[in-house]
Amino acid sequence: MKHMDTDEKRLLSLERACGDLRRGHPVVVCDSSGKSLLVLPAEHANTATLGFFDGLASESFILLTSNRALTLKVASKGWSVVRIARPQWMQANDIVALADPTLDLATPMKGPFQRLEHKETDLDKAAIKLAKWAHLLPAVVAAEIADAKALVSKHGLLEVFAPDVLAADMTQASALKEVASARVPLAGSENTRLVSFRPQTGGVEHIAIVIGEPSRRTPPLMRIHSECFTGDLLGSLKCDCGEQLRGAIRAIDAAGGGVLLYLAQEGRGIGLISKLKAYALQDQGYDTVDANTRLGFDVDERIFAPAAEMLKLLGFTSVRLMTNNPNKVEGLERYGIKVVERVAHAFPPNPHNEMYLATKKIKTGHIL
Repeated sequence: MKHMDTDEKRLLSLERACGDLRRGHPVVVCDSSGKSLLVLPAEHANTATLGFFDGLASESFILLTSNRALTLKVASKGWSVVRIARPQWMQANDIVALADPTLDLATPMKGPFQRLEHKETDLDKAAIKLAKWAHLLPAVVAAEIADAKALVSKHGLLEVFAPDVLAADMTQASALKEVASARVPLAGSENTRLVSFRPQTGGVEHIAIVIGEPSRRTPPLMRIHSECFTGDLLGSLKCDCGEQLRGAIRAIDAAGGGVLLYLAQEGRGIGLISKLKAYALQDQGYDTVDANTRLGFDVDERIFAPAAEMLKLLGFTSVRLMTNNPNKVEGLERYGIKVVERVAHAFPPNPHNEMYLATKKIKTGHIL
């Protein structure tokens, strides 16, 4: 059996912890000073999960992002994460509603909530980051615990370390390796090869679509495309993702070859379920940016280190980037890929995505 290095072991622990959180099972987050938090995803709060959690910790609180706290009329004092008191009246359904803004109309009489005067720590930020990594809403029930080792041992809980959680994006990107490659003719380009990349710990896969035979001596035309189940596969009219994907393949083929990176970053990095919740909020009148922040996320949760690493592994150090998002240009260059040209890539709006495209132009700086 292959011996795992420290980074691999840490990422493996994070992947396992995410699995437990997604099942509604608490995990322990520790820091180097010996402080620890027991955390449970707020959206999984019910009689059974809270009963188990409360049997392990005497006092607990709710940990939210500043974006979600603002929606609940709780000032964040400039902190990125905020601790909210958990009074006796707060039952499981109240905690779920606290975390999930799609329930705001059904449960309008929430609060008032009391912010705990506790300046954010890396431990708090890691607890929220772990929930995001598990593709859950960024809100947890949390409790400070004194003897984490005993709790972990007695109840079989998983333990992760805050520095590992906060560095996980970069650690995982640097651990990407090519795992499979095959010729797959596509409708927009028959001379196409799919190359899959996976972190050594077995995390989520990203795919490079290599079109034609792009030269490594000159910057190829390429696009970073974040997966969009609704747009790419189902042909959703709420976005322009499907048109961008298929249009990019055709354009790269017409240019004589290049690369399209298909990244597992659904919903600008918040995951498919949270994206559907954002769509539900859009049905209530919120735009795409406000929907994400109301859920507690940042406007865009993506980083482009995986894209840069994939390009390097494929032998490219400079590119002509097909995008309307200046953040992608900056994101690639931050991680060592030179963007010699930004190539426009836009499609006409339809009645269902006009507001979406207008919001991207006005609020996120897209060049449309």
